[in-house]
Amino acid sequence: MTLDPTLPDQPGFRLARGVARMLRSFDHAVLCEFVPARGLRVDVISISPLGEIWIVECKSCRSDFVGDRKWQSYLEWSDRYFWAVDGDFPDDLLPADTGLIRADAYGAEILRESPLTKMAAARRARLMRDIARVASIRLQALTDPQGAGPM
Repeated sequence: MTLDPTLPDQPGFRLARGVARMLRSFDHAVLCEFVPARGLRVDVISISPLGEIWIVECKSCRSDFVGDRKWQSYLEWSDRYFWAVDGDFPDDLLPADTGLIRADAYGAEILRESPLTKMAAARRARLMRDIARVASIRLQALTDPQGAGPM
């Protein structure tokens, strides 16, 4: 049996990979591990074809969710907010007014749509700029690792 070298070891990263694949299938521009503001780090952020900003937080188990004290701070940085969990996660823990995605390392499915809450225009402009800069720097690091400079 050959192991997939692209498959992350950590459960949260596996969920993020499946979520990113699903979002790309919806024609979203996807970025994993993004910092929208100091002290915050989201698992997956994407820009939809309509320009909506989606944030998806991946939770691998009950304790991962219970220990997350910052998730409500992410709401102001997105138009739609989702949780991504695997098939064993107790869904009743998750707030009903947020979206729900069932995921694994190979794909994902939206089980509950997130309500649309448009963020302020100035915040959207800043976030779009920051996403573009981070994505560009990461691409440069892939194409020229020695010339990309610090991230």
